Order: sequence, then C-alpha cells, then structure tokens
Amino acid sequence: MIDFKQEIAKKVAKATNLEENELKNYIEIPKDNTNGDYAFPCFRLAKELRKAPPVIANEIKEKIEIDEKIIEKVEIAGGYLNFYISKELMTKEVLSEIADNENYGKSKIGEGKNIVIDYSAPNIAKPFHIGHLRSTVIGGALYKIYKYLGYNVIGVNHLGDYGTQFGKLIEGYKLWGDEYDIEKDPINELTKIYIRINQACKEDEKVLEACRNNFKKLEDGDKYCVELWEKFRKLSLQEFQRVYDLLGSEFDSWNGEAFYSDKMPEVIDILEKSGKLVESQGAKIIDLEEEGINTPCIIEKSNGSTTYATRDLAAIMYRARTYDFDKALYVTSYEQVLHFKQVFTVAKLLGLDEKYTNGLKHIPFGMVLLKTGKMSTREGNIIKLEELLNESISRAKEIIEQKNPSLENKEEVAKKVGIGAVIFNDLSNSRVKDEIFDWNTILNFQGETGPYIQYTYVRTKSVLEKVDKMPEYEEIDLKKLSDEYSQNIIKLLYNFEDTLIQVTGKEEPSILSRYLIELAKAFSSFYNENKIITEEKEVQNARVYLTYAVGQVLKKGANLLGIEMPNKM
Repeated sequence: MIDFKQEIAKKVAKATNLEENELKNYIEIPKDNTNGDYAFPCFRLAKELRKAPPVIANEIKEKIEIDEKIIEKVEIAGGYLNFYISKELMTKEVLSEIADNENYGKSKIGEGKNIVIDYSAPNIAKPFHIGHLRSTVIGGALYKIYKYLGYNVIGVNHLGDYGTQFGKLIEGYKLWGDEYDIEKDPINELTKIYIRINQACKEDEKVLEACRNNFKKLEDGDKYCVELWEKFRKLSLQEFQRVYDLLGSEFDSWNGEAFYSDKMPEVIDILEKSGKLVESQGAKIIDLEEEGINTPCIIEKSNGSTTYATRDLAAIMYRARTYDFDKALYVTSYEQVLHFKQVFTVAKLLGLDEKYTNGLKHIPFGMVLLKTGKMSTREGNIIKLEELLNESISRAKEIIEQKNPSLENKEEVAKKVGIGAVIFNDLSNSRVKDEIFDWNTILNFQGETGPYIQYTYVRTKSVLEKVDKMPEYEEIDLKKLSDEYSQNIIKLLYNFEDTLIQVTGKEEPSILSRYLIELAKAFSSFYNENKIITEEKEVQNARVYLTYAVGQVLKKGANLLGIEMPNKM
C-alpha cells in the first residue's frame, strides 16, 4: 500500500530541506475528521527554523506541490498543516490489499530480528490466580503481534520453580505430608501446606531456618529434596496447562528458574573477576550507588544460596547465546521495577555485547487488586484464574440461554465470549494502571467490551449471509463508498498495520484494543446509517465488500489479542 505519511513527509522535506524520516515521525492523525486525514505540527520545527508555527505552516504550504491523485488539498489550522488524502485512492489501496491478502496488516518490518518475551511465569505449587492473568495475556498479545510483524519471537515461560518457598514446602511436607492428598488435588493441598508452614515460620525462627536449609540442600542436589521438588513441579504444570488451554496461551520455552541452577557459578565467577562483587554481612553483593541505585544487588545470600537476581543474570547470558536477541522483554508487575533496574545494570558486567544489554527491557504492568487490597497466597486471599474463567464462561452461557436459546454450539460460543470478555477487559486499558477486580466489571457484556467486538463481527457475518454471491473486488465501484460513514471505516482499516507497529513501539496492547473498539463503533454507525442490502446493485456490492473487510480486520485484530471470534451469537 502507499505510505501516505511518507508521501507527506517527502513533500514537507522538499519544502524545508529537513530529513524526511524524522519529519514522518512528527505526522499525526487528527481526532476530528474535519481537520484532515493527517496533520503536520509545525511547532516541531519552530526552534530549528526560528519562526512562529503559523508562519512555517504558510511557507511550507506555498512551496508544496499538490498532486490531487494523492493529496486532494492542504489547509492551515493555527500551527498545523492539515492534509486531505484522495478518498478514492485510499479506498482503492485498502480494499485491493484486503482482496489480495488474507493476512491484512501483516508486515516484514521485523524480518531478521529476534525478540525474547518472558511472560506468565507462575510459581509452581501455588494457585494460578488472577494476578498472573495480566502477564499471561499482555505477553501473549505482544508475542502474537510481534510475530505478525515478521519478527522471530521466542516466548519464554520463566516458571517460578526455585527459591526459599520450596524450602518451606519441603519442610511443610516433611511435617504434615500425610495429612494432605496432593496427588488428588495438588495445588489446593500444597497451598494449604504453604499457608500453614508460613504461619509456623512466623511463630518459630527455627522452622524458618530449617526451610532455608532445605533450599540450600535442594541447590546442592540432595536426593530427597530434589525428588519432592520434581513431584511438585510435575503436578503443578498439569494444573497450569488447563488454564493455558482455556486462554490459548503458547510458549516456546518452559525453562524456569531451576534451569539456570548449573549456570549461576559462571555468573558469580565473572562478577568476582570484575572486582565489583563484594562481601557484606556474609552475603555477596554488587554496590550500585555509582549507578544511582541505592539498594545493592544481592548475588549470594549469607548461607550460600542464590537469589532471583543471580538466576535472571544467568538467564540473560543463556538467552543472548542461544537466541541472539535484539530485544528481551520482561512482562512483570511494576513491583519489580527496582529488581530489573538492578539486574540490567549488573548485566553490563557480564562481558556481553552491548547489543544484548541495550536490548533488555522491563514491561511493567499494574497489579490486580481485590476491593479489600492486595492478594497474597501465604494469607490465602486469592481468586483462582481457572475458577474466574469458568465462571465467565458460565455467565456467558446464561446470557445466551436468555437471548438466543436455539443457538447452535452454545458451549463453544459461551467459551469464546466468556474468555474473550476476560482477556479484553485486561487489555483494554493502559497496562501500567492498577486493576480493581470486580465481577460486575469484568463480566459486563455491555459497552466497550470484548463481547461488543465479537457481536459486531457476528453482525458482519450475518450481513454477508444475506448475499447470494460475494462480489469480487474488481466489481466494486469505489465512488459508492465516498460517504462519511464509509470513509471513517476506510481510514481505520488503512491504519491497522500502523496500529500494530505502535503496539510494539510502546509494548502496549491496549492500543490495538482501543482501535478495535473504534472500528466496531464505526461499523455500527455505517450499519445504522447506510442500507447495505439494497436494490441498487453497485451500492450493495460496495457496502457488502466493505462489511467483509471490517469483519476480516476485527477477527484478525481480536485473534492477535488472544480472543477467538464466534460466527454466531
């Protein structure tokens, strides 16, 4: 397709003798359609050209050569230059591309680039609760979108399968294992043990010390501890897979923290040789005050056991060598901002190429909070993700029974609607915002929700079913789509690929969620204002084809977020 931003940038560059690609980055899409299809903010040039923005706008306009086949007109509004693209050309570009391409918006922009995305990462032997939902669906959406843009993507589920918590579980199992049936109901029974041993640790320092020693034994390969750990891990993964199946989650690597246990000595050795690893109160640390970080990074505890940081550093070395990544994204809560600042700073001491250390990026997100505050496994106040998803499916089925009881495949549709509602709710707002969990909000099937997008898609399918024969692109009279409602859709369809690129630029899936809402709203207006099935054959063909195009992009966009589309609702 023609890159209209590039065409505008060329003209502005010619008029100003400034760099074309930099100018392209300044171009905006006005919120109000009356201000054109694209706007160039001249205040961005005021400092360099030493003139007032309206003066710059006038001078550029006078020098620009208008090619009406591409740009119909240019207008000045304050310090902005507003560009109006040829309606017929944009309509042709969009619909011809959709006609020739089942994967509209797919790109090769990422060809030859490797992206590692570390996401989900639940702790084994603990419930998979709604606090893990955010990392799973944000990371999953980024995984799919990067792939669609041509990147080679490696999705890593860095399982929390190591650490002092396992020392606690082992101790709890030693003390009370006979009282719990972990084979029958592994996660719930292990959680009960975990809550009980935590209480015992609070009451008796000797119990806590025994737990720490268990973890050290686990690191040292103690047969009993390792066998118990392997059992806990295997049972946990079987439970987690049910949730991943519901969400449609996929990973290329399940290497958790334990995978790096034999790779940590090399990290410690390199850091010791750097001269930066020092002893402090029996522990080994890296002082980061010179880097503006007041909290030191602990590499080895006083009892000789390692830390999250040590394992993350070993993972960085492994991923650099194995995947040769251009970017390594870590999708975790903003509670870990300090941790990743420390780890990424210490990673510069590992002797890796700057390409790798510069490519490390933390993608923080807000917490999921209960109305009563923060969730905690050790306190026992959590909402299990599997229960939430099944409840959402159940409520979706109730709505279907009320509104369309004769619907075929009710179970399958309820699953797509229920899961879609949960995923979209999570991805519809900026990832850095905290989310107060509320059943009524998360399962609201009205307004700007996943079910609304699914319903709009189903409406496009319903329209197409009423047509005897789907028109070919060659049969479309593009002039029949020059009205305001059709053009609003065309502009949005044109911007689909750019929307996906924006998602990866900011690592922000909500940009795509908001786009899909806008497209669904634009189609609803088009549907309400324009009669699609009509006796005027040329008008019908054009509007039917536009309806088909909307359905294609809604489905593809929703799939990239991890949401499946039903054909009927």
